[in-house]
Amino acid sequence: MKKIILALMILSLVCVSAFAGGKKDTAAAPAASAAPAAVQADTGYTIRIYSNSNSTERTTWLINEAKKAGFKISIDDNSVISGDTAAVQAANENKDGDVIFGLNETRWGQLINGQYENIKLAEYKPSWGGDVGDFKFDNKAYGLVIQNVLMLYRTDALGTNGKALSFKHWSDIADCGYTWYRQGKVGGTTNANINSSMLYPYTDPTSPAGGITVEGWKKLWKYCANGVFTGDSYGFDPLNRGDVQVATFYSSSLYGKIDAAAEGSKNPITADNWKLVDIEDGTYYIAEYIGVVDKAGRTDAQTAQVKAFVDWFGSDKVQAAWAEEFDSYPCNTKASALVYDETPVIYTIKNFALNTVRGTSMNYASYVAAHSSEWTNIMTNLGFYWADASKAVAEPDWDNLDWATLTQKK
Repeated sequence: MKKIILALMILSLVCVSAFAGGKKDTAAAPAASAAPAAVQADTGYTIRIYSNSNSTERTTWLINEAKKAGFKISIDDNSVISGDTAAVQAANENKDGDVIFGLNETRWGQLINGQYENIKLAEYKPSWGGDVGDFKFDNKAYGLVIQNVLMLYRTDALGTNGKALSFKHWSDIADCGYTWYRQGKVGGTTNANINSSMLYPYTDPTSPAGGITVEGWKKLWKYCANGVFTGDSYGFDPLNRGDVQVATFYSSSLYGKIDAAAEGSKNPITADNWKLVDIEDGTYYIAEYIGVVDKAGRTDAQTAQVKAFVDWFGSDKVQAAWAEEFDSYPCNTKASALVYDETPVIYTIKNFALNTVRGTSMNYASYVAAHSSEWTNIMTNLGFYWADASKAVAEPDWDNLDWATLTQKK
């Protein structure tokens, strides 16, 4: 990985955003697609942002760097809004959003197809929209960060003692013979992606159980019932402490967590004592996107400022700085070239999100989008992912379940 000197990087970002800050440096103005030439951006406008990519560190960084670049923004951190569902629901209910970023293909597909009645996306292609390859919904939303979910294991005495671990499917973890970490709640983007990975081998478009075979739900229950939940948000920390031998995590923060592993454990993960589980299916990739909301009552000048912000945030230099700060992998190919000498191994894993689901014309990402609400309802209604082991519910009577009811909200 190339080491970017962030101070110099950010200095250059301010110059790129002279238009946004109201400066008369025409050489630094954004591309003509950002706004009609006759429209002067309203640089006093506060841009309201909704996102699930909103850890305290991310929101603080973005607010500060946007301010340096001449933008006033408002974004809630994850103590207020947690997860993609909450972010979109808040935007839909409050009706005050200018920009949405984060989410994934599943949620963006629902948003673009009008599932959220109060959210309509403006037709807009950012100045960098041609640099993200296929990570785009044309003239609606464009990719920022590529993500996937990973399964890791320790290879030392606290793990497999050097034995290689390989599965055919993600769900094989439930029969692996080692201790594994599982999440403690149904909701959340990463949790949903892990569930989607677990359910992938069990698709059946004729099944009343949300398009998943009953065997799939049994296996997911086994993963939950026999897994270890330690109260951590995700699986890296318990793996790092040696509480479990196998764990799941998301790609964008992995290398940073490894770099800081010694701060949280007496027996930390190092460069030499962990590996990725070799899973034949591959993994579930998503991209996080950004789109401009067609907000009622916003003036042309205010809209010009919103579009200028999107041009700035998704640009190669800003996304490179974001990637360097938060260990992410940019969709913007110019940005990734600034950060990485070569593609990290965690982004070279086979992607089953784009595989066609047997019996349908949909790829798996689209299949997830079509069924995700049913899956959430099934898991909620049956009591999956209890946080307190002493309050674990009884395993369902799988042969006598009313799936028509279970796929609906409780």
